[in-house]
This record gives sequence, C-alpha cells and structure tokens, in this order.
Amino acid sequence: MSEMGLRERKRQRMYQVLSDLAIRLFVEKGFDAVSVAEVAAAAEVSKPTLFRYFPAKEDLVLHRIADHEGEAARVARQGPAPLEALRRHFLDGLRRCDPVTGLNDDPEVLAFHALLYGTPALVARLHTHLERSEAALAEALGGGLEARLAAGQIVAVQRILAQENWRRIAAGERAADIRADAVAAAERAFALLAAGLPHLAREKVGEDW
Repeated sequence: MSEMGLRERKRQRMYQVLSDLAIRLFVEKGFDAVSVAEVAAAAEVSKPTLFRYFPAKEDLVLHRIADHEGEAARVARQGPAPLEALRRHFLDGLRRCDPVTGLNDDPEVLAFHALLYGTPALVARLHTHLERSEAALAEALGGGLEARLAAGQIVAVQRILAQENWRRIAAGERAADIRADAVAAAERAFALLAAGLPHLAREKVGEDW
C-alpha cells in the first residue's frame, strides 16, 4: 500500500474513533453537558487536533450519517428510471433494517436517534445535511428548478418515512412487528411520487428537462 493510502486510512480511522467516542459521551451525559475539551481529553488529543477533523461539535455526531449525504444522488444515477431505483433502494433498506430507514430497534441505534432528534443543535445541523443531499439529488436529476422541486419531494418523503418508523419503535414497538406497515407506507409514498413525477418513474430526467 502506498504511503498516501496508508495516511488516508489512518485519517479515516481517526475520524471514526473521535466520532464514536464523542457519541458515547453525548449519549451518556447529554450533548450540551459534554464540552469539546472533554471529548479531546477522552481521545487523548489536543483541541486543535480535534478541530482539524471536526470544525464544529455537531459534526462529531453527524459524521455517522455523512456517507448517506450523496446516497440518493448515487442511486438516482444507476438506471433509466431514478424514482424506481430510489424506491427499490429504500425497500431494500427496510429489508436490511438499515438505520437510515428508521426501521432498526438495536439499543445503540435508538440511543443515537434519540440524541440526534432530541438535540436542537443537531436537528439544525441535520437540516443542513438534508439540504446538501437534496442539492446533490437535484444535480443527478438534471439540475434546474424542476429537478430541485422533485429532489425536495423525494428527500422529504424518505425523511418522513424514516421518522415515522423511528417514532413507533421509540414508543416501544419492535422493528419486526412494524416492518409490513413500513413497507406498505413506503410503497404508497413512492406511488404518490410516481404519480406526480411520472418522467422520473420511466426515464432519467436529463433528457426531458
């Protein structure tokens, strides 16, 4: 392995270590009760070092879902019918109990979701994450106002479906018991999207807009 490749692997490992450690502290004590200095001390790094990896405290938490930011755009580029590709991808996520779909009752996942959705500063930063995901999807759909409108609808549907699944599980229901409802809700939601965005259900938008 090249020196550059090894250096990048070490850098990515440090991102993961710092984020995981910070999330554990935030879950145990509360996001606002833990300072960046405490996270740095627990990780045995200096504050300047920590800030080189994560410029803001909220980024320590959002790093866990950072890989999903461009996911919708990547999926939309996979075939001639981007909306159908996104539907299948979401349903596959439900089948795998992917935490991003909200259909996961692992205690650690529930604790992370409670931290994320229960902390105003993190909810605000999550909104920025969703905006970037929406912008990337709009670009994948061909750009322009209509693409942005379509991307906004798609991202909103995925977010609402995931939050409904998480809400039910947080209230005490088991993932296995609500999976059928989650699948049915996703099918209805994507059917509504297809009815309003038929050009995305049959072929890539770039050729039409």
